[in-house]
Amino acid sequence: MGSIVSYECNGSVATIAMDDGKVNALSPRMLAELNGALDQAVTDEAVVVLTGNARVLSAGFDLGVLTGGGEPAVALLKDGFELCERLLGFPRPVVIACPGHAIAMGVFVLLSGDYRIGVEGPFKYVANEVALGMTMPRAAVEIVRQRLTPAAFNRSLILAEVFTPQNAVAAGFVDLVVPAADLASTAAEAAGRFAVLHAGAHAGTKRRVRHDSMAALRAAMESDHAANQSLL
Repeated sequence: MGSIVSYECNGSVATIAMDDGKVNALSPRMLAELNGALDQAVTDEAVVVLTGNARVLSAGFDLGVLTGGGEPAVALLKDGFELCERLLGFPRPVVIACPGHAIAMGVFVLLSGDYRIGVEGPFKYVANEVALGMTMPRAAVEIVRQRLTPAAFNRSLILAEVFTPQNAVAAGFVDLVVPAADLASTAAEAAGRFAVLHAGAHAGTKRRVRHDSMAALRAAMESDHAANQSLL
């Protein structure tokens, strides 16, 4: 599919893997290749398994672009949250197989899957924007709000608390934690279960279940973009 995003479709399951050889920074190139892979999954009418490399799902946005400021930074923020919006509204089930850390924007991508699997080990799930001196984007708040428990939601965003695989299921970051060696097979098994769901019923029910949260997310994204544009 691309040089940093691979795509493999077996039957009704498409595996999309990010691997830039480092921390899977969500750069313009990474986002473009991810959207191209999702386009192909739509064409293939496939359930999606989204994963990363051996150490990380993603450590967040490409800081080189963000710290450079200007229109490229504003566009990157917009495109990143539009990816989350697309995953949350994807017409087929989305399984996210998180092989390690999920940090900042990476954790928002994790929280945008329908079914999320983490692995045992010294890994962290953290929205660390406040710790870095950034006010949390409105869009990030809406993504996190719909997936975490109320207590974890507040601690994660307001206090930049680091969560681990040991407490991530209870908090709502992931649905299941397995040994690292079992991640691929567990994700494939889950995707296979979801592949037998009626596609139209799944998509229609997803729209109904997430109608309010998706509307709140879209409004938040538009407010964030307007605010960022005003700073140019």
